[in-house]
Amino acid sequence: MQPANDSQQEFESLALPLLDALYNFARWLSHDQSEAEDLVQETFAKALRGFSSFAPGTDFRAWMFRILRNTFLTSRTGLQAKLTVPLDPDEEAAAGVTWETPETLAVASATREALQQALSELPLAYREVVLLCDVEEMKYAEIAEVLSVPIGTVMSRLARGRKLLRQMLASQRPAVIRKVDGRR
Repeated sequence: MQPANDSQQEFESLALPLLDALYNFARWLSHDQSEAEDLVQETFAKALRGFSSFAPGTDFRAWMFRILRNTFLTSRTGLQAKLTVPLDPDEEAAAGVTWETPETLAVASATREALQQALSELPLAYREVVLLCDVEEMKYAEIAEVLSVPIGTVMSRLARGRKLLRQMLASQRPAVIRKVDGRR
């Protein structure tokens, strides 16, 4: 029984540090807290069952994210999202003293809300690439492995996703300013 226990301990030491990142990605994919929790739980269960098939020396993080994504895509919500999204063919600096005012805090909050809204409206094919690159800080090769697409497709989706985000945020700019000013 010792080898199975060693394997489980090795799995835990590799997987547990990824829990928050996997949950954040699941939350963005599903738009639902309880479904995100279920997705992460199912991901961990599948990964533990299949841990013997994981090839040591390969990217464990990408392997876990791929399991999560595949689990999402086979879920009811994932199938709906996949069917409605057209697929594309192709160290922080040290914090200094700041003089934040209520106005600057309101602008930052409104901007964060606008970004979250724009991200949630982004088509799934672009949203997952933007999140994996810009939030989870994965390299293009890791993203390509997670999504099972060529690196060129990752780069194309990332560029188009960022462009769509810029367009959405630019169109929301007057609404953000009105919100900060207290006008609706």
